[in-house]
Amino acid sequence: MAPVKRTVFNTPVITPIFRFLARLWLKWTGWKVSAKEVPEPPFIFIAAPHTSNWDFPYLIAATLVLRIEIHWMGKHTLFTPVTGAIMCWLGGIPVNRTKAHNMVSRMAERLKTNPNTILCIPPEGTRSKVKEWKSGFYFIARKAGVPILMAAIDSERRELKLMGEFIPSGDLDKDLRLIKSHYQDIKGINPENF
Repeated sequence: MAPVKRTVFNTPVITPIFRFLARLWLKWTGWKVSAKEVPEPPFIFIAAPHTSNWDFPYLIAATLVLRIEIHWMGKHTLFTPVTGAIMCWLGGIPVNRTKAHNMVSRMAERLKTNPNTILCIPPEGTRSKVKEWKSGFYFIARKAGVPILMAAIDSERRELKLMGEFIPSGDLDKDLRLIKSHYQDIKGINPENF
């Protein structure tokens, strides 16, 4: 049996301390976490809008409070020799966007073979303003046969909230319109970037 890969979400002694600090920090900054229930993994976890560097610490804090262990995909340049170990400990998976390397199939296989996996992907793919969402999260969910859990970072209400599951039908355009409709009233930390 392979050893458990330690992350901020499952390190003995350290994780409870970080959960406490996450609650304290969210309370101090006036943010709250809103979730009726968290589904059983595996699933794709999309968090939008992604408009600021602050999205990441708020997301990590919210997942610590919710007691879920996420893995997130980030550009490989974040994983330098100095920061790489920290990023991996925070649940990061480096992705080199400049090379074609069958990422959809690899991530779908990871979800199938590791049933406790929660894969977090920002659908915009960047903090900058984009015209269209990237569809990789959708194709990974479809190929792995898992639902998409929609989460929002709503700066106007200072709320990190789970908005329910979405099961991909296979009709990409229709499904993306339906998913995006859940985010119409959500304002990101830098709303001009959404």
